[in-house]
Amino acid sequence: MTPNAVVTPHRLSARAARDVLIAGGNAVDAAVAAVATQGVVAPETCGVGGDLFALIHRPGWERPRALNSSGRAGSRVSADAIRQTGASQIPDDHPAVVTVPGCVDGMETLITSLGRLGLDEVLAPAIGYAAEGFEVSTEQAAAFSGRSATYSSNPAVSDFYEGDSPAPRGERVRRPDLARVLGEVAAGGRAAFYEGAPGADIIEAVGGLITPEDLEVGQAEWIEPIGLRVFGLDCWTIPPNSQGYLAPATLAVFEMLDPPDDTTDPLWWHLLIEAYRCVAWERDDLVSDPDTLALPADLMLEHSRLQRAAAAVDREQAGEWPNRMGSPGGTAYLCVADGEGLTVSIIQSNYRGLGSPFGARRSGFLLQDRGLGFTLTPGHPNELGPGKRPLHTLSPTLWTGEARPRWALGTRGGAVQPQLIAQVAARAMRGGSPLEEAQSAPRWTVRDFGPSSRPMPFLEPETPDAVVKGLETRGHHVTVVDGPQRGWGPVSVIGLDGDERWAAADPRVDTAKALVF
Repeated sequence: MTPNAVVTPHRLSARAARDVLIAGGNAVDAAVAAVATQGVVAPETCGVGGDLFALIHRPGWERPRALNSSGRAGSRVSADAIRQTGASQIPDDHPAVVTVPGCVDGMETLITSLGRLGLDEVLAPAIGYAAEGFEVSTEQAAAFSGRSATYSSNPAVSDFYEGDSPAPRGERVRRPDLARVLGEVAAGGRAAFYEGAPGADIIEAVGGLITPEDLEVGQAEWIEPIGLRVFGLDCWTIPPNSQGYLAPATLAVFEMLDPPDDTTDPLWWHLLIEAYRCVAWERDDLVSDPDTLALPADLMLEHSRLQRAAAAVDREQAGEWPNRMGSPGGTAYLCVADGEGLTVSIIQSNYRGLGSPFGARRSGFLLQDRGLGFTLTPGHPNELGPGKRPLHTLSPTLWTGEARPRWALGTRGGAVQPQLIAQVAARAMRGGSPLEEAQSAPRWTVRDFGPSSRPMPFLEPETPDAVVKGLETRGHHVTVVDGPQRGWGPVSVIGLDGDERWAAADPRVDTAKALVF
């Protein structure tokens, strides 16, 4: 019998996916069960107040199906009104940071289009964990402790506080309000969420910048994925408003640069870093709402364009590009492949960790701050505007070969997601490393591109000394960080070849789980 494979950032979301598969569900059912459960047991990463993207492939399909379920800005937001306050960017505590949550629309669309089970069966594990409780993880305790000043008096997450004190690691937490909301969604679908009490809570939380009419509009859309050929396979991702093109673009340029075979060679590291930098510096000018793109999505991965980028890379010297990327954020990426080969690469997020300061007070969940992906620059394609989708960092990938799924790969990490995906993919697919080795290998991140006094790149401490010295010789300003970085993952990855499945969890996060059964 061909096994199933599941990799998620939390053992309970992995268990939810496993239970749904054993109950007769397919990979789509299992993925939605895991997403819903992840939002219950790890709200520091995602929840029903956030957005969702998915790539799905079944053996025999020419290309994956892609779902964009990211929400739009409220119809009453105004960039002019914020600019008049003297702000150059949307303040973190302004209600315009909240966009319409797309997660529930996405879950329902996936189940009704491609699932085998009903929404009630798929949401049952998440409802159970919300009602019966779960243990607070190390990362969760740190998240709520670190933002106690923001959330200790917020009724949407009162379950995580006793007075002003956040729940410590190992304490059992129950979320009865969220259990009720999920139960209503299980019975009534999207209408119970967007047109019921949760929708009213959303409108109240943002002072009416989002309206009832905004919530009536479905956020989930089936779209065409974009992709290219790299390492002998087709790598697919989500087009803008996602930054997903950056991972395959990086890998294509890396392949064009003819890297050495040895993953410990400093030249390998230099070329992969430069392959990323030479395409990522222009992200903020290219990624926006699909209706306002400065460059058509299919041209972002156009071969001759990437060849020009590769030609700009110096094999012996770090290059200079003008922009700086954003910081890591809070996200949950997971992947599922069932015994029939149906494979799902799915990602869901609140954006920056727990999300915005705003919550659905009677409904037990926080709202995303994805509106921070907008700019206030007048006339920019990504300028804040009513009904627009912002630049999105979520970057799932799904790899196919000969009309069969071969890999599902993604991570959290905000702006650095494509860097992390490229590193694991390059090691596993180009370097031939076993998945566990590819997951545990030291990683780097880059946020600066041009001349700067800021350290670039940052390296995990297990990076070989020869690599550090080799990068410094080539002009990289290197900083070795103190320890493995939880925010540089967890990467989730599944490999498929016929009846075989490989899966590996990321050791950087102690709740991450991989199952093959």
